[in-house]
Parts: sequence; C-alpha cells; structure tokens
Amino acid sequence: STLLASSAASDVYKRQIFGGIKMENKGTKRIGTQTIKLSNPPKIISTFSIVGPKEGQGPLREYFDEILNDDTCGKDSFEKAESDMMFTAIKEAIKRAKVNECDINYLFSGDLLNQIISSSFAAREFSIPFFGLYGACSTMSESLSLASLMMDGGFAEYVVAATSSHFSSSERQFRFPLEYGSQRAPTAQWTVTGSGAMVLGKHGEYPKVTYVTTGLVKDYGIMDPNNMGAAMTPAAVDTIYKHFKDTGRTPKDYDIIATGDLGSVGKAMTDKLLLEYGYDIRENHMDCGESIFYNEEQNTCSGGSGCGCSAVVATGYLYKKLMRKEIKSVLLVSTGALMSSIYIK
Repeated sequence: STLLASSAASDVYKRQIFGGIKMENKGTKRIGTQTIKLSNPPKIISTFSIVGPKEGQGPLREYFDEILNDDTCGKDSFEKAESDMMFTAIKEAIKRAKVNECDINYLFSGDLLNQIISSSFAAREFSIPFFGLYGACSTMSESLSLASLMMDGGFAEYVVAATSSHFSSSERQFRFPLEYGSQRAPTAQWTVTGSGAMVLGKHGEYPKVTYVTTGLVKDYGIMDPNNMGAAMTPAAVDTIYKHFKDTGRTPKDYDIIATGDLGSVGKAMTDKLLLEYGYDIRENHMDCGESIFYNEEQNTCSGGSGCGCSAVVATGYLYKKLMRKEIKSVLLVSTGALMSSIYIK
C-alpha cells in the first residue's frame, strides 16, 4: 500500500561547485522539479484519530478512534483542550505501535494557533526531540513529508507526525468571537475539532510513503477568509499537476486523490482546472473537507477545514482503508490558506 505521493526514479549525475570544491552526486533522489522518490520508504505502523462531537456525527464517524462527548476535554479553555487532544493522539499512536516513548527519535507537529501552542504544549509532556511546524491546513502533509524524509535519510528509527485544530480556538483567533454569532457565508468552511498522529517505522506490512511532492505558494489575491476553497485551489491544482508531470503518473494510478481541505467550492474548481491541464481526477477525487461533515444537515456550508481535517481523515478513513486492503494507493494533497490576523496588505 502506498500513502502520499510522487514520482518515478531517475539516475541523474550532477556536478556542483561549492567554494571551488567539486562535489559529485550520483543517483539523486530528486525527480522533476518538486518531487523526491524515497529509496527507503518508511512504513506508517500506527495511527490514532480523535475528533469532536460534531465530527463524530458526520459520515466518517466509524473510522475515527475516539469521539469526544465534550470538546473542552474538561479543560478551562479551548486552547488547552486542543493541546490535550494532540497529546492523546500522539500517546495512543505510540502505544498502538508497540514501541516506547524513548524509541521515538523525533516528533513533527503543528497547529493553527499563535506560536503553535497546541503542539508545543503537547510536546512538553513527552521526552521526544520536537520540530514545530506551521503550514495552516497543509500541516498534516507537511509533517508527514518531513518525517518521511528524515526516515528515508537514515536519521531515525521511529518518527511521529501529528497535527490538530479546534473549531472554537481557531474561530476566535481568525474570525469572530464565539459569542458574536455571525451568519456564515455559503462558501465558508467549519474548522474541524480533531487531531491525528502517525508513527513511522522501518519494518512490517504497513502502508508506506513512497514519494513527496512539495507545493509552491500560489497567491491569487483571494482576501476573503470565508472562501478558503478559492484561495487554496491554485496551490492544489499546481501541486497535483507537478506531481503528475514529475512522476509520469496519471489519476488512474491512485485509488483516491485526497485533497484537504478545499471544501465543495474548491473541490469543484480543482476538478475543472485540472481538466484544462489534461487530467481528469473526478472519478477518484475526494476532498477531506467536503467529506467529513453532512454539510447541509450539519450547517457546515462548504465543508470542513483546519489542520485537523486532513489529519483525522488520513489517520482514520484513509489509513483504515489501506490496512483493510480496500484501496492500494493514495495521493494526499493538503493545502493551507495564507491567513493572518495581523498582516495588513
């Protein structure tokens, strides 16, 4: 089984000059412009997903490992609750991997909050070297990509990749106070309350990460925080296109192409724009944001968003599908919007 993404091998011979010293590099792992083929593909030996009550009422509820009855987790703030969710996801993923905390060489994780406090405070509870990441809604793919590269390079035996988000903590940082009760636009997305964690190892019959295609920042000037699907679509389209170009693959090489989280608006735009590039992904394209809620019944407009969205869909739904051999290959493409509460253009 293959999770994530990109490229066919190449045996390029390069000469580089650094300070007058010639350095030769045979068999680079880079292929095309943005893709790396992993020569020692790490295995995803365990995952754990935890979600809030609203997500637990959605269509993917049977795939989540823990559904909260209380989205405060018994804490006195939503921010503390989010950090507690991530701590639980990491702890339980390590337990499922049947390894000890001391066996984990690195933790890669991130979230939406200032100073990535959910991740930082969760990492405080572990004795694991920590890389804190911020990629907005793309952070699950970012953490998994970097963790996989660390494993492929032979720098670790076990690595954890994790991500979280919380509706209430994110909403009041990026949009409105919760008490405001603003009317949501049809294009708006609902930040997922959830956290997902993966443990990567070297051995066993588990889904493996074979390719990593890293996207570019594509800013087309979408300023509306209630239309993140339109803001993220250019990056999603470009990354998928570059992945196919770099690898020579086509949409038919994947059972599922999972974007996250464009919502219904961004998903439709992505399908249409990729057709203009000559790639039809409509038959096997799912969007994590569109799929996690019953959007009309649960009043989530265009769907879900947030770091936790593609995290819980990947660690829950996609991973279990791969483990059950119901699918064999997945292209996971998480994207993030350039939103800031302090930047003024």
